[in-house]
Amino acid sequence: MQKKSVKYNYFIIKVDMNIINDLKDNLKIHYPEQSVLYISYDGMMEPLGQSQVLAYLKKLSIGRKIYLLSYEKSIDLLKQNEFEILKNEIETSGINWISLSYHRSPSVLATSWDIVCGIFVSLWLVFKYRIRIVHARSYVPSLIALVIRRVTGVKYIFDMRGFWPDEKVDGGSWRKNSILYKITKSLERRFILESDHLVSLTQAGIRAINYFDYISDNMPPYTVISTCADLRHFSHSPISKSNKSFVLGYIGTVGGYYMFDEVLSCFAMLKNLQADARLLIVNRDQHDYIKNRLVAFGLPDSMVELTSANHHEMPIYISRMDAGIFFYRPSFSKLATAPTRLAEFLGCGKPCLTNTGVGDMTEVLESEDVGVAIKSFDKESISDALNKILAMVSNRKTPEKCVKAAHHYFSLDSGVRKYSKIYDDLSCI
Repeated sequence: MQKKSVKYNYFIIKVDMNIINDLKDNLKIHYPEQSVLYISYDGMMEPLGQSQVLAYLKKLSIGRKIYLLSYEKSIDLLKQNEFEILKNEIETSGINWISLSYHRSPSVLATSWDIVCGIFVSLWLVFKYRIRIVHARSYVPSLIALVIRRVTGVKYIFDMRGFWPDEKVDGGSWRKNSILYKITKSLERRFILESDHLVSLTQAGIRAINYFDYISDNMPPYTVISTCADLRHFSHSPISKSNKSFVLGYIGTVGGYYMFDEVLSCFAMLKNLQADARLLIVNRDQHDYIKNRLVAFGLPDSMVELTSANHHEMPIYISRMDAGIFFYRPSFSKLATAPTRLAEFLGCGKPCLTNTGVGDMTEVLESEDVGVAIKSFDKESISDALNKILAMVSNRKTPEKCVKAAHHYFSLDSGVRKYSKIYDDLSCI
């Protein structure tokens, strides 16, 4: 009998290669309570994992058993003290957290190894704890979940988070005629058709899926759940700024499908309208790249503040901003995108300057009068948009409008209710 050891943070499991055959004989089992295995390829030590996974699961764990499988990056695992604090926080919430190590390179082999480890660990968890639902966040977890579904018959939720293969092409990582793209698009088809429930971030994404040639009458049950924020954490807190200059804020990743050069170009034009304007950038680990771009645009340190922040500190920095700015490269993949930063900016009462062609974002900003979405980046369009943003900031009613829009579209409690209904419905099938 061949055996293989899979080692990860909390357990060392000896996985019997014949376990799949054994599991097939144990499909008809009694489930003592509603149990869910949530698989995330994003780490819980990352701000995204804390805001877009843990924030939901802490509430969803009330009345049900949640098992969370995540992949943690080596740089985060070095922060032992922070790791232990987070581990205790998760355990206190009643969530069973199993963390695997994320492998970065070589890309294809590393991801393949992560998938293999995830499959065997997930099989062990489903079999041991009689888990009934596997909730996969995006594509790599869905490949794991699909194997688990076929072997054990569990219910499978494809929480797609966007058109990931197309995002890789749009971000410049893959070519559209590459074998990786074709394989992943083929897998996407299987994820959609074999899911027991599909979750999309946007209505625009659902409309796009309905045009896929293989859908016809095969669309699975679906729910639109936008990127939500904990609006008790990201809330409007008026502060008296010692410096009365206008502060334009940028938070999160730069590069790839984020159009950071256009952000800097807009800020340079803003200086012509508001001479004392400053740019506050909160970014985790791309400071060298950002500094190089600032030099390229001739923006001195006196005009820009570049810093880092964890998830808990982010509202403090946003409160110092007068408006937020971010741009995405317009593309097909962005139809299914709902930026986390939009929910966080609005929750803190800050209007946003962004661009069209990204999910349902334009409709939200324009219908609620809480921001501007530009269609092109010519000087006239940018100048007009900047003037509108300055006018919004000077309007005392704007923060209230922003907060109201955030609660209407991006409330964490609303997202939790929708996920809870999906779990309840699948548990009854």
